[in-house]
Amino acid sequence: MRWVVGALVVLGFAPSAFAADFDVLRGAEPVGPPSYTNWSGFYFGGQGTYASGGGNFAQATGPLISYLLRNTTVEQDFNISAWQVLGKSDSTTTGFGGFAGYNSQWANLILGVEANYTHAQWFGSSSDTLARRMDASGTTYNVSVTGTSSITLNDYGTLRARAGYVMGNFLPYGFVGFAIGSADITKSATVSDIETSDSTGQVTGCLGGSLPSCALTNSDNRTNQFIYGYSAGLGMDWAVTQNIFLRGEYEYIQFVNLGGLDLYLNNVRLGGGFKF
Repeated sequence: MRWVVGALVVLGFAPSAFAADFDVLRGAEPVGPPSYTNWSGFYFGGQGTYASGGGNFAQATGPLISYLLRNTTVEQDFNISAWQVLGKSDSTTTGFGGFAGYNSQWANLILGVEANYTHAQWFGSSSDTLARRMDASGTTYNVSVTGTSSITLNDYGTLRARAGYVMGNFLPYGFVGFAIGSADITKSATVSDIETSDSTGQVTGCLGGSLPSCALTNSDNRTNQFIYGYSAGLGMDWAVTQNIFLRGEYEYIQFVNLGGLDLYLNNVRLGGGFKF
């Protein structure tokens, strides 16, 4: 009877003892609730930017020449407006600006939106002359095209969608977005054409009907024109305190539909911000 009573007492205490000691018996430490750096909510900050960019002016004079030579034989036969008269221009600049956004957080995953602004004057230009002698139907065409173009980008910004992953106090992230800028754009083209007969050597045609220049000029100058494009990049935020963070990032911007002119920027930024 004593053995039976003792066995019953042991069995009564065994479940609670084993339940309490199960993790210890397996060699594991007690596990608490997971903790993550809190990045959720609104934030804002300031930044400095180093921008390296390039402008491709190869087709910048095309629309101007096409208008000058509309309904002319020389344009129909030789497609002068498609000539790549101008070249490329590379330049660098520095600037400053700010950003503001909102983060939503699910454990380590961060999704958010951000508006980013930079004030920096990036300038590029190109000028050149291209001349050709062409024959068609017994006539020699002596065509020369002189073109100039420039662009000054004054301000630009992006509206981004961000995604990041929390790693301790660090938040590496990537983003894509819509870009908008304000720029001063100048373009000018002068086309000259003297046509001579192959048999007689006499002048049979002159662009604009005026010797000796036989030239026409067209230009297009725009100030504070809005330009548009897209952006993409990578960055890293570092939570120094609960509310203060530092930032480093790289951003690529491509502006499109500039009337034959292409412009891209590579931005490297350092900044800091405050999150609520």
